[in-house]
Amino acid sequence: MSMRRVVLGSCVMRRLMGLCLLYTAMGQPVCLGAEAADPRRPPAIRSEHVPEVPEELAERLRQYQNTRAASFAGWAPDGRGLLVQTRFGNAPQLHRVYVPGGRREQLTFFDEPVGGQFIPQAEDGALLVTMSRGGNENDQIYLFQPLGGRAVLLTDGTSRNLLGPVRDDGTRMVVHSTQRNGRDTDLYIADCRRPGSMELVLEVNNEFWTCTDWSQDGRLLALLRYVSINESYPALLDLHTRQVQPLPLAAAAPVAVGSLVFTPDANAVYLTTDARGEFLELARLDLASGQYSWLSADIPWDVTDVQVDRHTGQVAFCTNEDGASRLYLLEADRPRAVELPLGIVAGMEFSPDSRQLGFTLARPDAPAEAYSLVLASGELVRWTYSETGGLDPATFVQPERIQFSSFDGRQIPAYYYRPPQASPDRPVPVLIDIHGGPESQYRPTFSGMTQYYLHELGLAVIFPNVRGSAGYGKSYLKLDNGMLREDSVRDIGALLDWIAQQAELDARRVGVIGGSYGGYMVLASLTHFGERIRAGVDIVGIANFVSFLERTSPYRQDLRRAEYGDERDPQMRAFFEQISPVNRADRIRSALLVAHGVNDPRVPFSEAQQIAEVVRAQGRPVWTVYAENEGHGFAKKDNRDYLTAVIAMFLRQHLQ
Repeated sequence: MSMRRVVLGSCVMRRLMGLCLLYTAMGQPVCLGAEAADPRRPPAIRSEHVPEVPEELAERLRQYQNTRAASFAGWAPDGRGLLVQTRFGNAPQLHRVYVPGGRREQLTFFDEPVGGQFIPQAEDGALLVTMSRGGNENDQIYLFQPLGGRAVLLTDGTSRNLLGPVRDDGTRMVVHSTQRNGRDTDLYIADCRRPGSMELVLEVNNEFWTCTDWSQDGRLLALLRYVSINESYPALLDLHTRQVQPLPLAAAAPVAVGSLVFTPDANAVYLTTDARGEFLELARLDLASGQYSWLSADIPWDVTDVQVDRHTGQVAFCTNEDGASRLYLLEADRPRAVELPLGIVAGMEFSPDSRQLGFTLARPDAPAEAYSLVLASGELVRWTYSETGGLDPATFVQPERIQFSSFDGRQIPAYYYRPPQASPDRPVPVLIDIHGGPESQYRPTFSGMTQYYLHELGLAVIFPNVRGSAGYGKSYLKLDNGMLREDSVRDIGALLDWIAQQAELDARRVGVIGGSYGGYMVLASLTHFGERIRAGVDIVGIANFVSFLERTSPYRQDLRRAEYGDERDPQMRAFFEQISPVNRADRIRSALLVAHGVNDPRVPFSEAQQIAEVVRAQGRPVWTVYAENEGHGFAKKDNRDYLTAVIAMFLRQHLQ
């Protein structure tokens, strides 16, 4: 059990003056107001000032909450089908599908969300399974035998352990672990089937290294030292000598390097880098000569994922073109585009027989599914058919790509979902949904709740990619760094101006919603544009940059300081104090909903407590939804269903 998890058995629970005081295992009080019983509220959730969810709303939501999706998780070593992750119970689990469109055979049955993969060449179908507890993100790695359902813990059970590349023969795996001191993520090699076999191969100190590939001969690991999204350094680790050899960059540092994978003979690596321009290009680096060959020079977008077939050397890669994926195969060093439906491709992997390429395809008008591409014919094969809760997929609204002009004349990209009934004669309210990161990007994928907002609440939904978002070049990515942080908030002001100019949209009824950094953007928007926004939904958001950086998990602190700034610097600290929403709460005029997981290792739960308390003290209506068995987001279906119902009730009350 996580040390940050709220427990009711061993910890103290008291009732004083109508308040329920829970204490975490760290001894910190969690003050959760007593609330009348709601049969739809899960036991792990405590809410305050939240009305009971009406039966009619819960019933109408049910279909939208029960859409399902499936993601490709790798090919079976015996050539009989593939592994997918999907959810039939309360949390996503691993399933096997033997033939395209065949039944999904559930393999894991845990209470927590599960990820993982088959062990290469495993004749017994053994899996490496990854799982954390209560959202604490201290992942553990297990050997899982589908026959008998037995899980054997391979890691220490307490630290954060991320599964890296697994050797082609299935004997050993790379593990990124904080077990040495809880702060640094060291690299270990471990036996895939033997507990207690962790062998330290790279000890780090205040740096963040990841292993991206393992050479076929087992000698070399491909590594990236990540400083920030704009700066990283490729290297090789020789497992015989334990020496790290930096690889040459294509330009003077700092540059970004993304994917890094070996050719089958390990004489070269394929990598992506923005050394020559705004976007990540695909290149091949010859390891003997240090020479770069550029392979995607004519594609003015980021190359986001690269896969190399271990037998044939075939290369597949994807680009991010204004949020949508395009898949390419490299033929004689020239990219050939593969026609796919509009969507996002993720998790590519060549089949053991080299005949197919598997991946997840997430579309804006349909749930994500597992697909494969037959390389010889170009045939697209759909392996899974996920349910849409009985909803008619023909009614699902697809977004329009729009741009709006911001305060400095810069064009800001966004995706606009227009409800069917919107018209100048009947202008509709608007929900602005702001992504997190901040070095992230809204990309058009299917959401049952977005469709609910459109069809049932009659809301237009706009997803802006404000400055600082990924996908539009490294200059755009840097536009919100450091002292420029609030320029991205000003982009939301420009979007409000754009909304006011659209005859079919009602600028008097606007809400904002966002999670993590998007939660900060919600709170900041409320402090800047409170008179123009009726309601804000802050999910696991940052309210105070100083306390966030001081209390986020130790392994994350330096990574976040590289993006936001260092709160230990007096000048930066003063700036954080100036822009933090908790210090400007007196400007908030909107209704506020705050949702957070008590075990959140990224944005501490105290961020939610701070902002809710201060805004409530200003006399503003504040609903709170806190989950004691969740972390950075609501991963369990019962908790998520309750939260989405509360959000729907909140938006209906304030925007309709």
